[in-house]
Amino acid sequence: QVQVRESGGGSVQAGGSLRLSCAASGSILSINVMGWYRQAPGKQRELVADITSGGGTNYADSTKGRFTISRVNAQNTVSLQMNSLNAEDTAVYYCNADVRYYSTTGPRRNTYWGQGTQVTVSS
Repeated sequence: QVQVRESGGGSVQAGGSLRLSCAASGSILSINVMGWYRQAPGKQRELVADITSGGGTNYADSTKGRFTISRVNAQNTVSLQMNSLNAEDTAVYYCNADVRYYSTTGPRRNTYWGQGTQVTVSS
């Protein structure tokens, strides 16, 4: 059993900053990619940024230069520092983890999502 939990959402004025954190827990062997996605009302869920266990990062064009993703492999955590926020960043943000984990039938792999955390940016 693996759980993924986000924290750190909230409300901020345009130009402000927020930091999101996510922790994966359970019978984890390793995590390859951890990432952040977001979904605004009436829109599809989209990638914000992700990071491999080796530290390679990938950002959506709309977040490059403003957002920074980081992780601590030993703690199975990933964070997203969001600066220069604007109203278009308002969405529910979801943490995603590509996990290899122990099971009674041997190692398995699955993708897990957190429950989401709301980020609201007022202009």
